[in-house]
Amino acid sequence: MTLYKPVLCAFESRRATEICSLIERHSAVPLSAPSMREIPISRNPAASEAIQQLINGRFRHVILLTGVGTEALLELARTEGLEQQLLQALSHCSLIIRGPKPAAVLARLGLRYAVRAPEPNTWRELLQAIDDSGISLDGQPVAVQEYGVPNPQLYAALEQRGAIVFPVPVYRWALPDDPQPLIHALQEIAAQRVHAVLFTSAGQIPNVLQIARQAGLEEALRNAALTNLKVTSIGPACSEALKDAGLPVHGEASPPKMGQLVRLAVELCRGPEAANELVSQ
Repeated sequence: MTLYKPVLCAFESRRATEICSLIERHSAVPLSAPSMREIPISRNPAASEAIQQLINGRFRHVILLTGVGTEALLELARTEGLEQQLLQALSHCSLIIRGPKPAAVLARLGLRYAVRAPEPNTWRELLQAIDDSGISLDGQPVAVQEYGVPNPQLYAALEQRGAIVFPVPVYRWALPDDPQPLIHALQEIAAQRVHAVLFTSAGQIPNVLQIARQAGLEEALRNAALTNLKVTSIGPACSEALKDAGLPVHGEASPPKMGQLVRLAVELCRGPEAANELVSQ
């Protein structure tokens, strides 16, 4: 009997090798389709102004949403000769973080956070953690390190709590340098040779759809997602973005880890509907 080996398409970029290895470990076939890259925003007056105001003591509360963004903010301060002054200023702020990645950056720098959102580390858990901490944001300027795109829902919720929100954009998501692997993956999806797609970030979704649209494959992608293709998500924020984009979510990793996402996708593919489908190795 030939082992059924589903083909799993991963849109992960930075950790593409790792997720492909996980897929192979679960006896599935990886199809790597890097969909995004994080690039610093050149000539970033908003972030430079935020750094200066942090140093001047304007902000008592700083929200750090990603590890990459935290490091990018420090790198910008470094290029302006203000890194040590920024670190000193941050040591006097209430640092509010969304998850383990900014926590790791702060630990390396010897900084402590006041509030950390629990899993699955979405902006909703972040707000609940702020509420539970007893920290009052009423009338307080709050610097919020963005992670590629603004989060108007988070900003509105902070403003409802009386905060004066100052978004700090430090990097944005761009299309991959080489879109051909992504185009090839979309062609394979259109040909029904892919069993599941794995989204590991909400930022991947607009890029995948943009490339699909440019390649004339968006309709095929959406049709596949409604018929034979299993669409899986790393966590609630990603699932919400998929639904907002009009795509179904057949499974969400819990906890929101890549290993769990791969396991979930394989289980979905090897469910009753796929149990009798055999493919040659």
